[in-house]
Amino acid sequence: MDRECGSDAGLPGRHLNHRSNVSVLARSVGNAFRNKVRTAAVVAVLAVAIGLALAMLVANQAVGAKVQELNASVGTVLTVNPAGGQGFEGGGEPLSTEQAATAASVPNVSAVVGTSSLRLRNATEAAAQAASGTPAGAGGQGGPGGQAAATLTTSLTAAVDAGTLGNRNQASGTTGSTGTTATQPARSLPITATGIGAEVDTTGKALTITEGTGLGDYTAESTNALLGTTLAEKNNLSVGSSFTINDQAYTVAGLFDAGTAFGNNAVYVTLPTAQTLAGLPDELSSMIVTVNSLENVDSTKTALQDALGADKADVTQGQNLETAVSSLGSVKNISFTAFIAALGTAGLIILLIMVMLVRERRREIGVLKAIGAPNRTIGLQFVLEALVLAALGSAVGAVIAAFASSGIASALISTNSTSTTAAGTAGRGMPGAMPGGGAGFPGGQGGPFGGASQLLTSVTASASPGIIAAGIAAVFGVAIIGALVPALLTARIRPIEVLRGE
Repeated sequence: MDRECGSDAGLPGRHLNHRSNVSVLARSVGNAFRNKVRTAAVVAVLAVAIGLALAMLVANQAVGAKVQELNASVGTVLTVNPAGGQGFEGGGEPLSTEQAATAASVPNVSAVVGTSSLRLRNATEAAAQAASGTPAGAGGQGGPGGQAAATLTTSLTAAVDAGTLGNRNQASGTTGSTGTTATQPARSLPITATGIGAEVDTTGKALTITEGTGLGDYTAESTNALLGTTLAEKNNLSVGSSFTINDQAYTVAGLFDAGTAFGNNAVYVTLPTAQTLAGLPDELSSMIVTVNSLENVDSTKTALQDALGADKADVTQGQNLETAVSSLGSVKNISFTAFIAALGTAGLIILLIMVMLVRERRREIGVLKAIGAPNRTIGLQFVLEALVLAALGSAVGAVIAAFASSGIASALISTNSTSTTAAGTAGRGMPGAMPGGGAGFPGGQGGPFGGASQLLTSVTASASPGIIAAGIAAVFGVAIIGALVPALLTARIRPIEVLRGE
């Protein structure tokens, strides 16, 4: 019986504590909206800071995921080019199938894929130029690794318009008898054709086939081909259609999407087919070497270079990948720094607002203390009020981040890639620049940035609920810290001094 009474005696205290907690929460929410104009202004400023912080966090996570994706997909790929063959003025000897066998025997090498580069000129245009005595032009003569690619005729028309730059590049180096540059008629761009020994592109990444199938056995001659989507659309071709290369009919087995207009102005055939078309059965333009793990890449690169000889081959870890990862790493650091700065700004805003509120409510705090309210309860009231403001700012900021994160990520990547490209150009003087669009780089992507621009522009920033939740949790943490200092100031307020002053 006594135990029951004792138990019942504790209930009123618990009910009082519960009512007190509810009262503190209700008072905190009410205080947050006491001055609606000021609350709206504070929430607006917080929303911008929190929205920027969340957008930067989303961009940071997206870039981090892209770096992991690149390392997982092509991070273990090494590219082998003829020694000294980079750029249209390069020299050296072509690679051979015998060297491909040597590369395959190097420890930790899991696959070796040879490529053979071709350039296809529209047959009608080539015939008209030949009849008029007009030279074919310099455009498109450089293949991957800097080898001169065989130029063949085709019934296909390039999907990319030459424009001013294409015509200027193709006319490069053509001079008249007086030494002045001759005016050249407009020409279409050449079409990149690559013979390859597996279903990958020239960077070692798996081909994205959108329609149809692959070429089956890539180690055997075939009259099937894969066309880029824009090239097929330009020529009104679909799976099952046919076209010609050097008067030989080829069937479209599938369509692929390389992600860029230049990349889709291309044809893939099997390696033996390209070697036969070029009349060079044992030669390779380049080799794509896949290492069994990311940890073994550096050691395998050294072993591969030693096995092939420094005077015979240049082994690189994909200039495109290194440039892309380096640039993405810079963007990741910038976005994280901006996230911390925006988060700190939000905390500072909350700190200043709460300090101002504490000063405004000195009399109210003195009265609460005079009637017995403990410092903890009064301080909690200000912390909860700060959290209410942070919650409102986070709700609006999350909406801002959802719409702005992709644009901010793209702007960061674009700005950083532009500065990286400019720095690389200034540092190297673009020794490998190719007329006709820079085909001397692997994958046909010109300039010092190469195909990395494609890798960078494919970064997608998505404001997932998990990332937003993590960002808002960080905001709430900063809000608590920002409100604690003003909350602690309430303990220094003495009721008698406040009431005497009133």
